[in-house]
Amino acid sequence: MNYPAGPIGVFDSGYGGLTIFQQLVKQLPQYDYIYLGDNARNPYGIRSYDVVYDFTLECVRHLFDMGCNLVILACNTASAKALRTIQQRDLPELNGSRRVLGVIRPTTEIIGSYSDSGHVGIFATQGTVNSESYPIEIQKFFPDVQIYQEACPMWVPLVENNEHNTSGAEYFIQQHVNYLLERAPLIDTILLACTHYPLLAHQIARFLPHYVQLISQGEIVARSLVSYLTKHPEMEARCTRYGTRKYYTTESTDDFDTKARIFLKGHVEAAHLQL
Repeated sequence: MNYPAGPIGVFDSGYGGLTIFQQLVKQLPQYDYIYLGDNARNPYGIRSYDVVYDFTLECVRHLFDMGCNLVILACNTASAKALRTIQQRDLPELNGSRRVLGVIRPTTEIIGSYSDSGHVGIFATQGTVNSESYPIEIQKFFPDVQIYQEACPMWVPLVENNEHNTSGAEYFIQQHVNYLLERAPLIDTILLACTHYPLLAHQIARFLPHYVQLISQGEIVARSLVSYLTKHPEMEARCTRYGTRKYYTTESTDDFDTKARIFLKGHVEAAHLQL
């Protein structure tokens, strides 16, 4: 069954996916979008695979119910722990004509090409590091590239509490930069494998050697979506184009609106979604 054309859904466990959302809107402003943040059950990174899968599938179903035919999991944890099962097991049962895409595959199939030394660093949450998703996927495309991961548990709270530009934040940022470079001095490329971390990029860059490039996911994922829609005109035709943006949160709308402005630098007015 083919459903009527609708907006592109963008899902995240919280706020970080707004950095992906921002780049999608920048590169594809003509489309309609619905952003759903499951803030009431955030963080996902500390939860088991089964719980993340259940939560993610529930939110994907809600986006389908809102008319989305294409959903982007703008969340590294959900992409790592839930995407494959949803794609392979649930979509054929729900509706084979709808699609769910993630942020890990577009990133891993290109990140190795940025490095001349063949040594790539990854800053991520503890949950993403523990999943080993990035090393496993990068090795499929770049088997000779050496991957070094560094979990940065304090970085997300710094961003969400709007403390990321303070002198106190510098300590935690420099600490993890030093940890990574001490273990792997040949790194010339670092991937920010958490959607919160682009807000820390200018701070991180201050503590990096000049030859180390810092890569955020947003632009990569957005370019990948442009390519996907070009290659799949049948899906592109099922995405409405009126330039609308809607935001939903499973938590307090006031909290979401306030924190979302940190990411989007503009007015946000979300609606509440009761799960």
